[in-house]
Amino acid sequence: MKKKLLSAILCAAMLASVLAGCGGNGGSGSSTGGDANAPAADEGGADAGDDAQAPSDAGDDAQAPSDAGETSGDSGETSYAILVKSAGNPYNKKMIEGFQEVMDAQGATCVVKEPEEASAEAQIKMINELVAQGISSIAIAGNDADALQPALEQAMNQGIKVCCMDSAVNADSRQLFVNQAGIEIIGETLMEAVYDITGGEGQWAILSATSQATNQNAWIDAMKQVMEDEKYAGLELVEVAYGDDEYQKSVDQTQALLTNYPDLKVICAPTTVGIMAAAKVLQDENSSVKLTGLGLPSEMADYIGADDTHSCPYMYLWNPIDIGRLTAYVSLALVDGSITGASGETFTAGDLGEYTISEAADGGTEVVLGPPFAFTPDNIEEWKNVY
Repeated sequence: MKKKLLSAILCAAMLASVLAGCGGNGGSGSSTGGDANAPAADEGGADAGDDAQAPSDAGDDAQAPSDAGETSGDSGETSYAILVKSAGNPYNKKMIEGFQEVMDAQGATCVVKEPEEASAEAQIKMINELVAQGISSIAIAGNDADALQPALEQAMNQGIKVCCMDSAVNADSRQLFVNQAGIEIIGETLMEAVYDITGGEGQWAILSATSQATNQNAWIDAMKQVMEDEKYAGLELVEVAYGDDEYQKSVDQTQALLTNYPDLKVICAPTTVGIMAAAKVLQDENSSVKLTGLGLPSEMADYIGADDTHSCPYMYLWNPIDIGRLTAYVSLALVDGSITGASGETFTAGDLGEYTISEAADGGTEVVLGPPFAFTPDNIEEWKNVY
């Protein structure tokens, strides 16, 4: 009888040990840490103002991880997630690169999430996955300002730190916004470019990303406010078209603008995917319509020039790698308690320097990377190999 009882106890202990070994929890994103071996990334989207600042130089060696691997949220380790708008967009890849560069240097676990489509629904699913994994922080470029609120509030209620970068979620859905440049200065800069290239009169159009994109919508609203000045009375905004940050749809929208508005003089595309698509259409068709907006120098170098053979006289942007870097430092500071996201707090973001948190236009708080930088025929060769 004692032998039977001892045998039963030993069997139960062995079964419990087996079950405990099966408790790992995998994730759909990717993670890297101090000792983890991360897989390589998949390959994937006139005169400047005196106050414009050059973006900092960046190395080309950092790689975003692929969409495979496990997170460490359930193991008790501190882990930091970056959730971009969509996969396959080179701009998003550069933000990921900067974010992961800082996290790797800190020996922190970095989790990358890239939805297949630029929708709130796709991001909500990934936010819920991160919450279930017990992530320490989420940094998100929102596909919708308001639709993500329930999911992000749930994350914050569970102690997860939430910030956003590039494209803000509403003030109740975040603790801090990493703004690439002030909304008003972007609107003024782009509007002045349209005025300059058109000569101050004629028809022009906007080719934007999605109709729900919070950053593009804010910049377009700022441009419209600038247009109320009598200086711009000779300009007619004929249409705001949406290419949904998809290359082919942006091509189609550009061609439609050319067909529908034969007197069109300028297209302004405040989106890196849209400006690249429009540039190729205009240049391939030898169109007299000119282009400006926000673009990556590596993608736009062939289209920037002061002569009739080039479609884009000049454009603007900031360094998306630096956006990723600054967002990483914000995430680290929120998690370690150095900041809470309150206006007036300061923190140091490595080589980027010291930042002060300020009130944002939507009632939340933000840190601003800096003003937009002009890419012209005189400097595009210098920058095209940087990002």
